[in-house]
Amino acid sequence: QVQLVESGGGLVQTGGSLRLSCTASGSIGYVNSMAWYRQTSGKERESVATIFFLTDTTNYADSVKGRFTISRDNAKNTVDLLMDSLKPEDTAVYYCNANLRRTGIPYLQDYWGQGTQVTVSS
Repeated sequence: QVQLVESGGGLVQTGGSLRLSCTASGSIGYVNSMAWYRQTSGKERESVATIFFLTDTTNYADSVKGRFTISRDNAKNTVDLLMDSLKPEDTAVYYCNANLRRTGIPYLQDYWGQGTQVTVSS
């Protein structure tokens, strides 16, 4: 089994900062990438930021470029999302995603955290 545990959500004023953290644990053989997604009521879940563990390559949604920074700790299977200059439109439930191969399993699978609420007040 694999578990993703998120932390760091909360309420912040416009222009403020928050840091989200996510740790993957369990029978992990190889992590390809970890990412943060977000979702608001009535909308589809959207990708916010992704980091690939082998190359350290990062991808960001256009709406967060220059404000959000994703980083990882390979040894701990942890990914952080530093969110600066937050705007009310960043309000959402943020979900951690891991694309990884479990020990003894020959293919990659996606796993999700339970979600953490981020609310940005105007």
